[in-house]
Amino acid sequence: MDVVSDAISAVHLGHPWFHRVRVDGNWCARLESYDGAGFHVVLKGNCWLLTDGGTLVPLGVGDAVLLPHGTGHVIAGFPVDAAVAKEEAVPFDRWLAETGPRALPEGDGTEILCGKYWFDCSRMHPFMTELPEVVHLPSRVGSHLELRAAIDLLAGELDEMRPGSCVALPSLVDLLLVYMIRSWMTETTSGAWPGALGDPVTAAALRAMHSAPSAPWSNDRLAAEAGVSRPTLARRFSTLVGRPPMAYLTWWRLILAAAMLRDTPETLATIAGRVGYGSPYALSHAFEREFGTTPGRYRTQAAARSAFTANPQVTRAADASR
Repeated sequence: MDVVSDAISAVHLGHPWFHRVRVDGNWCARLESYDGAGFHVVLKGNCWLLTDGGTLVPLGVGDAVLLPHGTGHVIAGFPVDAAVAKEEAVPFDRWLAETGPRALPEGDGTEILCGKYWFDCSRMHPFMTELPEVVHLPSRVGSHLELRAAIDLLAGELDEMRPGSCVALPSLVDLLLVYMIRSWMTETTSGAWPGALGDPVTAAALRAMHSAPSAPWSNDRLAAEAGVSRPTLARRFSTLVGRPPMAYLTWWRLILAAAMLRDTPETLATIAGRVGYGSPYALSHAFEREFGTTPGRYRTQAAARSAFTANPQVTRAADASR
């Protein structure tokens, strides 16, 4: 896999939660912070988003916004400040229940796809932690074509419940996350990881490690993969990634081991072989040094954290077309 796919897969839990909402008039709803990433896509009309950090984002039809760190925020049908939000914002779940399914006259109101992805935030890849508080992707002609296509497909699936929708909708919402992150990468002018992935030498070494994490990599072998000398690889990789190649590989192998402990019933011996450790003892020792707990305890704690995502469910409440 590639770095971005791995970074998402290592923390992604269960299936996304989402609602399609149709509202009109003056409305204001609050979503508290949580472990994951939130998103909103405006399918019709306009609204405003205000984060707990004070960022106000106007959203128009076709706009998408990602909150990669689960930042608490308010969405409203009018420009809102912190004082107004504190006074008028209704908890999101209560707002959904009060709004309820209702038809609006053709052309009236605002229609939004609101949702969240559940993440295991105990060990995020630095690519994910580097994402800003808010990723705003305005709808512009000729820009973010893949994202626009995903939004159109989502809108089409939401308009009419068709055979296979219960599978298609969560998959499209997952795809939306990838396309929003890709779009951010094409637009950002700051951050270490877009630079690292755009550097041919560093990117080649990362691609090699992520494609075969259990391979017997060395600095010489990685340098050969990147087509440069070992000192050149060490200098460029360390500068852009923030740690030497072999230190990054060790860290990534342990992150993979943690994900397997969380998501699979594989034995520690099997996991050790899949992430490049010669024995369960060697993996256990390295794991405890990195995570501060044993693999067995980590597995138990992870199961408790992710239990609420074990039963996937497509939620289409507040869909006024029903």
